[in-house]
Amino acid sequence: MEPGDLLRSLLRGWTLPLFLFMLGFTLVYLPNFENAKIVRRDDGCSLLHDTHFVLYSKRVVTPSGIGPYAVEVEGERIVSVTKRSEAPKTSPGKPRVLDYGNAVIMPGLVDAHVHINEPGRTEWEGFLTGTKAAVAGGTTAIVDMPLNAHPTTTTKQHLDEKKEAAKGKLYIDTGFWGGLVPDNAYNASILEELLEAGALGLKSFMCPSGIEDFPATTAQHIKASLPVLAKFGRPILVHQEVTDPPSQPSSLVPGEPPSNARDYMRYLNARPLTWEREAVRQLMEVAKDTKPGGVAEGAHVHVVHLSDAEDSLSHIKAAKAEGSSVTVETCAHYLSFAAEDVPEGATEYKCAPPLRDARHRELLWKALLGGDIDMITTDHSPSTPDLKLFEEGDFLKAWGGISGIQFALPATWTHGSAWGMTIQQMSRWWSTVPAKMVNLPRKGSLEFGKDADIVVWDPEESFVIDSTYPIYFKNRLSPYIGHKYSGKVITTFSRGRQVFEEGRHAQKPCGAMINPV
Repeated sequence: MEPGDLLRSLLRGWTLPLFLFMLGFTLVYLPNFENAKIVRRDDGCSLLHDTHFVLYSKRVVTPSGIGPYAVEVEGERIVSVTKRSEAPKTSPGKPRVLDYGNAVIMPGLVDAHVHINEPGRTEWEGFLTGTKAAVAGGTTAIVDMPLNAHPTTTTKQHLDEKKEAAKGKLYIDTGFWGGLVPDNAYNASILEELLEAGALGLKSFMCPSGIEDFPATTAQHIKASLPVLAKFGRPILVHQEVTDPPSQPSSLVPGEPPSNARDYMRYLNARPLTWEREAVRQLMEVAKDTKPGGVAEGAHVHVVHLSDAEDSLSHIKAAKAEGSSVTVETCAHYLSFAAEDVPEGATEYKCAPPLRDARHRELLWKALLGGDIDMITTDHSPSTPDLKLFEEGDFLKAWGGISGIQFALPATWTHGSAWGMTIQQMSRWWSTVPAKMVNLPRKGSLEFGKDADIVVWDPEESFVIDSTYPIYFKNRLSPYIGHKYSGKVITTFSRGRQVFEEGRHAQKPCGAMINPV
């Protein structure tokens, strides 16, 4: 038999099977390959190269509840949220499916109270380290405070300097509060320029801030700013303490030995509840201008880091009931720690207002669960070790501020679950309400059209923040170190980019600066 005859014989036997295979491929698979616009990202901004993918879990937090859903992401947005049984399965030409089993898929946290300190005090914290730590803790958007940086963000020029300093250093989307101080409080043109330049609102202190170029404002300063804020529909955030009656908390009581300053209770007593209560009382009087029909309708007053869920909260509840536009936050550290637990000389626990006793912590949890406190923040306020005076342990002289941006989710979950807090409630306090207060309509929930800002975490996995635990903020100083928590962050997506996964960050920080809408 000639070679050609042998080849023709083989082909006759395979003709029909080969024809059927090619026909099936053409009808079934080829359209998928032609129609599937699978785009891969190789810019270093994401650990996941796919731009179109689906996240599965049995516990997905949606506005309608928690259940087995699939969140489909394409580009930077969520394009569908469907029942898990109806979601697409992995197949050629289809988006990749990431199945996280029983882990929680939740909107990324929105932290509206963060001190980054850059420019000017970058040795305290910087945009790169601060946002790297935030995303490792499941936070996908922050708003930076106007003080502790130098210069403080009280003018358009200073805001522009801050934006320039942030370029190319953001792992997540970042916005900026402007600062209200006596120098600009009565100058509408300066405030309008600041807001037009992109400040999402204003922040003021009703007591000395500790920063010379960010002096305290009075209730009248705040009142004067409200019509400008009303014009732009933006909030003012207020540190609510007044030194009334005047006090010198840095001075020891005559006759007491210097070692007394290592006792946390000495600091607590030097910064009494009356300061917070009087400030809130004054502030709620000012907030009356934000009522419908008021001279500042459209403005909004936000009370930061509430530590007193008694008289102070009563004033806030009454103002809300009367129609004033008011919200209030507390912080993860007030919900985690109590004065009785602070070791002698452990100045990493110092903050203002101070951590109060266990009874006040209990009242804060009850107020949150009862709906009287609107949201939670970290008030991440770091400094360098020398300013914390660790060797001296002097609570009266040490810099006040708690570093906690990386631990907000596990700390809240660990303590909150003991109080009966649900995952849905935590998502509301950390995502939905903050996004609304800051006016970020594309963030805060897993819905069609929203930014794909997502955290995946395991509520059941426990860990200890010990000497080997990876901490990404600049100075390894925090009261959370040494404690055991539940709620490990598995991975975080910022606008569809997988920017963190189990101890790894994306090669490049590709977050954006948030502009007002």
